[in-house]
Amino acid sequence: MILDIRNIALRVAQAASDRKALDIRVLDMRSVTLIADYFVICSGESMVHLRGITGAIFDEVKDDELKIKRREGADDARWVLVDLGDVIVHVFHHAEREFYDLDNLWGDALEVDWEAELSDGENSQEVVRKALSE
Repeated sequence: MILDIRNIALRVAQAASDRKALDIRVLDMRSVTLIADYFVICSGESMVHLRGITGAIFDEVKDDELKIKRREGADDARWVLVDLGDVIVHVFHHAEREFYDLDNLWGDALEVDWEAELSDGENSQEVVRKALSE
């Protein structure tokens, strides 16, 4: 199975959003670094919130033929990094996010409008469903 890396980044962003993550950003890193194709960066308000967001991300990717290569940050960490290979997810406590400021550090990366892309995908799937039912 060939995985669509961009789709994985979008799905991870949606999973974080479903858990009420704050200020979710998907950065297209392909023109900036060889580290990964995409970064997903988001914030939470408490340690419990960070664990919930991280858990939702793990649940989202568990059925894919995708292995979590590395996880940095334990249950009490204020910055959790999830390495999915071509997608790296950063889940921050809001204070740590401001301090480390990855958004500006990687400011040359293109930001993906993940909500619009997911919305467009849902709309196109609905068009296909309607066409098939007619």
